[in-house]
Amino acid sequence: MQIRQAGSQASMRAPAEYFTGTVRIDPLFPATDPSRVAGNHVTFEPGARTAWHTHPFGQTLIVTSGRGCVQRWDGPIEDIRPGDVVSFEPGEKHWHGASQQTAMSHIAIQEALNGSPVEWMEKVSDEQYGAAAANGDR
Repeated sequence: MQIRQAGSQASMRAPAEYFTGTVRIDPLFPATDPSRVAGNHVTFEPGARTAWHTHPFGQTLIVTSGRGCVQRWDGPIEDIRPGDVVSFEPGEKHWHGASQQTAMSHIAIQEALNGSPVEWMEKVSDEQYGAAAANGDR
């Protein structure tokens, strides 16, 4: 058994190369052999979001606070709120982030393939993200 005390792992700012806006990542648990599963608590300030990306084994998000949005490639932008659980399929291109007016936090759980849990792609444009506002105060 291992207990990771709250606050025992340093918070980090998400890399601007893959995120737009202010995003903080708080590690929860790393992938430790033989497991390939890791989890992070991620906080997005209003308007902040990921770039488009995929995960080799999919990803699960558990929304813990605030209001956010998610979108899969060629799909509608969907609202997410505390208690919602979002599951992305392996290889499903998607993005997620806060609403324009409200911060959002979620726990992100994903599994790595050959040491990599994610493949980053192009950033979500302001126009793509702005479409969320057209769907009602996102």
